[in-house]
Amino acid sequence: MRRRTAVPATLLAIAALAAGCEIKVNPGSVSAPFSVAPIPSASVGQPMYVCTEIYKILTDGAVKAAVYATGTDDAAKQGLRTTFGEMATQVTAAGAKSDDPAQKTAADQVAAVLSQGSQATDPQAFLNGEFSTIGQKIDGTCQ
Repeated sequence: MRRRTAVPATLLAIAALAAGCEIKVNPGSVSAPFSVAPIPSASVGQPMYVCTEIYKILTDGAVKAAVYATGTDDAAKQGLRTTFGEMATQVTAAGAKSDDPAQKTAADQVAAVLSQGSQATDPQAFLNGEFSTIGQKIDGTCQ
């Protein structure tokens, strides 16, 4: 039933907009947008968000680094360095939220490796090498 009314309603709305009419939509009728924000998922003895936040930083950073991954010019290298540096700062901030000393240490290790990548002569080699397994450094502290 919902599908049968959606198409005519959409066509009617398009026709009304084309005619210069104003349409008011009830905010409750529009579904909420998808969010990739970390979901509270504290395990026994584990702080909320820290692992999820670090994994998200690494994933988002990988997506951002992919833009520069095929470039060989100085701008691409600098883009990778900047991306790794920003990720290091974010991971350090996320790790600081943890109450678990082992998790803080692991987050600091991840951030240190990212900092090294941000200063690498060949950031492309870092991207294809150590970056691909960097998340494993925190795995042991996440449950």
